[in-house]
Amino acid sequence: MQSELQFFNELVTKLIENEKKEPVVSPLSTETVIADLDLSFSDEPMDDEEWKKVVENAVMHTPRTASKLFFNQLFGGRQPKAVIGDLLAVILNNSMYTYKVAGPQAGIEKAIIQETCKLVGYTDGDGTMPPGGSMSNFMALLMARDTKDKKAKYDGVTQRMTLYTSATSHYSTPKNAAFAGVGRNNIRYIKNNQAGQMDPTHLARCIEQDVADGFTPFYVNATAGTTVLGAFDDVNAIADVCQKYNVWLHIDGAYCGAVIFSEKYKHLVAGAERSDSFSFNAHKMLGTPLSSSIFVSKHKEQLVESFSNQAEYLYQTGADNYDLGKTSLQCGRRNDALKLWTLWKSLGNKGLEEIVDNQFYLADVAREYVRNHPDYTLYSFDDSISICFNYKGIDPKDLCTKLYEDGDLMIGYGKFGDTEFVRLVTINATNSKEEILNFFKALEEGKE
Repeated sequence: MQSELQFFNELVTKLIENEKKEPVVSPLSTETVIADLDLSFSDEPMDDEEWKKVVENAVMHTPRTASKLFFNQLFGGRQPKAVIGDLLAVILNNSMYTYKVAGPQAGIEKAIIQETCKLVGYTDGDGTMPPGGSMSNFMALLMARDTKDKKAKYDGVTQRMTLYTSATSHYSTPKNAAFAGVGRNNIRYIKNNQAGQMDPTHLARCIEQDVADGFTPFYVNATAGTTVLGAFDDVNAIADVCQKYNVWLHIDGAYCGAVIFSEKYKHLVAGAERSDSFSFNAHKMLGTPLSSSIFVSKHKEQLVESFSNQAEYLYQTGADNYDLGKTSLQCGRRNDALKLWTLWKSLGNKGLEEIVDNQFYLADVAREYVRNHPDYTLYSFDDSISICFNYKGIDPKDLCTKLYEDGDLMIGYGKFGDTEFVRLVTINATNSKEEILNFFKALEEGKE
């Protein structure tokens, strides 16, 4: 193991040094990547030195999501204290389903859940750490289904149930509706206003119509940070509708739910305490390594009711509150709590607040640049860390593809309504104003 750790340290050092000189890796062709990097397998074992070369080659040609010019997805950067936690989780290799095998690691996850409940405003909530936002949304939908129809988990869905989500919400909702037995055709996509927020009036009309038509409305998915525009739905307005019709309200905060840490920006999820469940991804705004997602609900009994199943071969210590498999959709589950805990423990609530606030500051820097340059057209709004724009009327797909293929920087494009645009995401909190200005410089030079 010592020699492998030495190789790991040498390779990581080389990677980090190389990132400074070459922040974006030129892409390899999908048609030849397996052959080019010798990724396939053989019957005979490989010589150790040759193995090291192959591994290094694969690592050095991988997209660099922690670099200063990676703006493509809703994650990026590298928080060192969180990286240490993730590496330790790999070495410890605990599964998180029982206290017997997880020990203090189960306590770490419980501490994260308890503090998150406080920040959301749940006085007696509970939760778990799923592998991502899609799974968090699925858990919320299942709990809502089981709350509305107690027999569904035994007999299957026998009612004509309907659920509601923004027209610009995450793509996991239709998949989850299918998985839960509710069906994709029973989703009602609620209109957005010009800022990309769900329209509560249209939501109420849709629910009323479904009730009149004999359906059973059971679930509303609100969003804190829509995937493209980074918009925040009006939680209080939506909660009023859900309360009136006795419908479960989930807040999908995978992208930007971490605003709960910020005094300045937590108003963007005002009313979160009125929701039934809430989730956010620490691997997005907080910068932990993938993946680290938190799902909490004010209905702790329903968590057990929906996800617990007796298994004597697992649960042998009577530590129900710390046998985390009883409130999770998964059985075997890697430790995604430790990396968040090492970061959070190091920085405290105030440090996480600074991480969140800096992303909004960087977004303000980018918006100001776009507004002040006639070659740019801005399509997004304040209080968002997604900056959507077009440059010199160039097709955004062509622009992003050329920058990617040339290895200048990595950025994606999106669409709202009939308009396509470049989407810059300032989610890498290790960046500064200088990196944002360098982004525009690289974009402009790449198109000269």
